[in-house]
Amino acid sequence: MKIAIVHDWLVNYMGSERCVESFINIWPHADVFTLVDFLNDEEREIILKGKKTTTSTVQKFPFAKKMYRNYFPFFPYAVEQLDVSNYDVVLSSSHSFAKGVITSANQLHICYCHSPIRYAWDLYHQYIDEAGLKSGFKGFLAKKFLHNIRIWDFTTRNRVDYFVANSTHIEKRIKKVYDKPADVIFPPVDIDKFTLVEKKEDYYLAAARFVPYKKMVLIVEAFSKMPDKKLVVIGDGPEEKKIKQFAAPNIKFAGYLEKNKLIEYMQNAKAFVFAAEEDFGITNVEAQACGTPVIAYKVGGSSDTIIHNKTGYLFERQNPESLINAVNEFENNVDNFNPVEISKHAEKFSRSIFEDNIKNYVTDKYSAIIK
Repeated sequence: MKIAIVHDWLVNYMGSERCVESFINIWPHADVFTLVDFLNDEEREIILKGKKTTTSTVQKFPFAKKMYRNYFPFFPYAVEQLDVSNYDVVLSSSHSFAKGVITSANQLHICYCHSPIRYAWDLYHQYIDEAGLKSGFKGFLAKKFLHNIRIWDFTTRNRVDYFVANSTHIEKRIKKVYDKPADVIFPPVDIDKFTLVEKKEDYYLAAARFVPYKKMVLIVEAFSKMPDKKLVVIGDGPEEKKIKQFAAPNIKFAGYLEKNKLIEYMQNAKAFVFAAEEDFGITNVEAQACGTPVIAYKVGGSSDTIIHNKTGYLFERQNPESLINAVNEFENNVDNFNPVEISKHAEKFSRSIFEDNIKNYVTDKYSAIIK
C-alpha cells in the first residue's frame, strides 16, 4: 500500500499536526504533501521524523512564511496542483483545503476531517465581523472569495471516498455542509505526559489563547461574581487587556507558561474551566488525565470527552450565569468526582488507541477495494 499524506499547512505543532505525527508513526514510508511547510527543525523531527515534504506554489509566494493565510484565494488551485496520482491511498488531514486534492477512481481517498472550513461556513459572519470586512471594497472582495471557496469546498466533497470526523460534533458539521456520512475516530492525546494527582488544591484553572472564541472573558466575568472562589488564568493573546478589565481580586493571571508548569497547575486544580465551542478539545482530556474534573460548555467536543457529573460538569449556555450555576452545582456534588476514575476515563483518548483505530480503518477500507 503506497500512501500519500496531505495536510493543509505545516507551520507549527497544534492539534491537527498531532494527527500527522501519528500517521507518520503508522506509515513511516508515506510521502507528505502540504500547501506550505515552515516547520522548525524541532517540530519537523517530532511531526515528520525529519521527513521532507512536497509543497505547493504558495511556498514561494512573497512573505509566505508570515502571510501565507492571506493567500487563501489561491489555496483551491494550489492544492489541486499537488500530484498524488502515483499512490494507492491518499489520507488527507483537513480543516480547510487538503481534502480537495485530486484523485482518480483507482485510488482510495480517506479524509480525516478536523472541520469543514470554519471561516467559510459556520464562522463566516463572525470572521467577517472580527476582520472588519462587513463593508467597503476589501469586504466585498473577501465575501466574494469566501463565496467561491464555499462552492469549491462543496463540489470537492465527492473527491473523498470516506470521511472520518474527530468528534460527533464534526460528524454533524460534515453532514450539514457536505451531506456526507462520517465515521468518528477521536484524535490522539498524549495523556502519558499528564499524570494523575489525587489531592487537589483550592483553585479553579482556565488556560487558553486569549482570542474571542475561547470565551475567556466569560470565565473571568463569571468568577468575578464569585469572590469566594479563586481562579488562575494561564495564557496570553490579543484580548488580554479586555479580559483583565473584568477581573476581580480573586483572579490571578499567570501569563504564558511552559508546558511543565501548565501541567503542574492542571494537576493540582480543583477543576479545569472551559467555555469554548471546540471541535474536540484536547486540553479537556489532558486535564482529566491529571484526575482533574472539567467544567465545560456542553456544545462541541466536550460532550464526547466529558461524562456529565462524573468526570466533569457540562453547562448549557455560553454566559456567566450558566457557568456560575455549573460551578455551584459542581461544588454541591464534589464527591461524585473521583480523580482516579477521571484519569482512567481519559485513557480512551490516548495516542496508541488513535493509531490502532486509524490504522485498522485505513487497512480495512483498502482491503475491501482490492479484493
